[in-house]
Amino acid sequence: TGLVPSCLQINSRPKLFPGDIVEYPRNKYFSHFGIYFGERDGVPYVAHLTCRDADTKIPLFGRALRSEVKLDPLELLGNKYKVNNMLDGSHSPRDFHSVVKPAIEDMLGREVTFDILFHNSEHQATLFRYGIKKSQQIELVYEHIMPSWKKLFEEKKL
Repeated sequence: TGLVPSCLQINSRPKLFPGDIVEYPRNKYFSHFGIYFGERDGVPYVAHLTCRDADTKIPLFGRALRSEVKLDPLELLGNKYKVNNMLDGSHSPRDFHSVVKPAIEDMLGREVTFDILFHNSEHQATLFRYGIKKSQQIELVYEHIMPSWKKLFEEKKL
């Protein structure tokens, strides 16, 4: 077997730097994303967009009105994670201490509308790191799933 690049390893306890995007795979298609915030009293923390209502597992119609940016311990979100600074090749990461950290601190506890298509945890993470909202997983949905749905719809099977 070939070596797997460290950026693709899951559960390898990758070295994290403040401002890194942390990806937590949830299923075959979707992941949850956050920004590594650093340690507090020796505990590593991640800032992430999450629903305020703990019992809200699947937001209604892909939207949850009561969402917020929270700081949680890194492994509270899952013990399978990886660094995924997916846009570093095309966008410059913003400075963590002068830009990203103050932006996160400003957003903590503020009510935000979560929208699976337009403002999910990946959008929030890329907004913090790069200053732009982007969700590659949603772009894949559009690229691969939407054409097949369109075909089924045209064949009146959907």
